[in-house]
Amino acid sequence: MEIPILHEDNHLLVVEKPVNVPVQADRSQDEDLVNLLKKDLKERYNKPGNVYLGLVHRLDRPVGGAMVFAKTSKAASRLSDSIRRNLITKQYLAVVRGLPEKKSGKLVDYLVKDQRKNIVRTASKHEEKAKRALLDYKVLETGNGLSLLKINLHTGRPHQIRVQFASRGYPLYGDQKYGVNENKPGQQIALWSHCLSFDHPVKKEETNCDSIPPDDYPWNIWENI
Repeated sequence: MEIPILHEDNHLLVVEKPVNVPVQADRSQDEDLVNLLKKDLKERYNKPGNVYLGLVHRLDRPVGGAMVFAKTSKAASRLSDSIRRNLITKQYLAVVRGLPEKKSGKLVDYLVKDQRKNIVRTASKHEEKAKRALLDYKVLETGNGLSLLKINLHTGRPHQIRVQFASRGYPLYGDQKYGVNENKPGQQIALWSHCLSFDHPVKKEETNCDSIPPDDYPWNIWENI
């Protein structure tokens, strides 16, 4: 499997995650991104023994786009700290069903995850295990009953973007979990990790990595993409 590299140096590896590839090994026993990248690093650099690759954030299995990994423990620790302090800008593109009333806005919810069912729902902030979820969005284009959104994610809760928009009546195109009544089996979810921006954990210089969604429907109906 060829995985596009967006940026690489001695400390970081930023790649374009393919859709429907798990980030880590799961019950499916399909090849996962972490092990694929470790194998690639081992072969490209002829490294002996085990290869270190630090996982500092995640993307849902059906979602593709930019994803950063650490090649050293120092970089992993500093990147993880930056994520905890919300110092990494994570921008997504998404296509939702329907036309949001507001062209831009901020969504704040409290989410609870059912670990056994792997389903997330909105909840009261007073509910046990409820975690605050925050994002802001802007509608870039609309048409054919769909809307193209640019989303800045401020908290990295599981399934956050999918749940927050679905709970307001705007499920993501192709989302088989939170838009089952609007989407058909086999449709690919239209959610893409578009841009990562952060201070390099060692060099301390601004690092920006962009990834463009594939030339497939519904992405290819938008002139901006």
